[in-house]
Amino acid sequence: MLPDSVPNSLPHFFAHSDSLTLGVELELQLINLTNFDLTPASGHMLKILRKTAISGHVVPEITESMLEINSSVHRDYESLLGQLEFIRDSVVDAADTLHIGVCGGGTHPFQRWSDRRIVAKPRFRALSELYGYLAKQFTVFGQHIHVGCTSGDEALFLLHSLNRFVPHFIALAASSPYVQGEDTQFNSARLNSIDAFPFSGHAPFILGWDEFELEYIVKMKKTGMISSMKDLYWDIRPKPELGTIELRICDTPLTIKKSAVLACYLQVLCRYLLEHREDPPVADDYLVYAYNRFQACRFGLNGLLIHPKTHQSVPLQDDIYATVKAISPYAAALAAQPGLDALLNLLEAPCDADYLRDQYDNQGGRKAVVRAAIRQFSD
Repeated sequence: MLPDSVPNSLPHFFAHSDSLTLGVELELQLINLTNFDLTPASGHMLKILRKTAISGHVVPEITESMLEINSSVHRDYESLLGQLEFIRDSVVDAADTLHIGVCGGGTHPFQRWSDRRIVAKPRFRALSELYGYLAKQFTVFGQHIHVGCTSGDEALFLLHSLNRFVPHFIALAASSPYVQGEDTQFNSARLNSIDAFPFSGHAPFILGWDEFELEYIVKMKKTGMISSMKDLYWDIRPKPELGTIELRICDTPLTIKKSAVLACYLQVLCRYLLEHREDPPVADDYLVYAYNRFQACRFGLNGLLIHPKTHQSVPLQDDIYATVKAISPYAAALAAQPGLDALLNLLEAPCDADYLRDQYDNQGGRKAVVRAAIRQFSD
């Protein structure tokens, strides 16, 4: 059965939001500083953080070694970055009090899923009963980015228009090369864990909100397979109660700045897509989706993309450079140029997955990977 702690209904409306506003969620690792394994400290962290000014921006995740931080709604890169840095500093201070570490990264390099403990919340317990060991294997760490939309139709247009850019975000954020102590040879192995769940992958190709609600969501609800949008683990999903789309495929980057840069990139890209509709999305765009997604997960920025409309292959990194050039004229109105400049700088540096591999090879093995991730997050 599905978790019964969520409302047995779905909203038959799409809440209005200001177009192109931003919000970010980051799932973080809590680290034992003696053995550098994960530690079940989320309850203690939350008790400390509830006494600070960021109460409400930090919540538990499915297992006790995870913590999720949430931004409020922002209009521009600089304000989002500023708030995320403030929350990061508060979380690090709380962790210092408990003598534990905090870091990003899409997976912990050597934790064992069987050691994890499910957080004592009704929904998390219900998910554990439903999914068995997969619930503990869900101790992976991602960044979710929300973009405000003025209507459900706009949300679905953006959701499907973004399909060819999903590999950009996978590759740029990729920070999960290690799982259970082994180098997976993937830059983003985290998504392999998520793919085990039903309703992962991409949303069905529907462009009208009324049809999406009545012909898909209502019918799916009648089957008993879902009871809320939370049961849908799509790479991008609409959030009607917030009036947003939610991009869910990024690993949690090692740094807060990269998290804000990725959100900025998505914001400008969405503005470009809304104002540049020469090639609207079609169902056949998804013929190359799984292949492009795999290339980004496996090879990161060195992967190859097949363009969904021309079927031409292009190096993923080259496609990002070309996209940034195309969307740059749309950045000024969003005060987003500093974020795009920072993105170009990131493209010139080793990606997070390569950085972690270098730490493993040259700084002393898997514990060195975790120490480096802690340092990166705190800087």
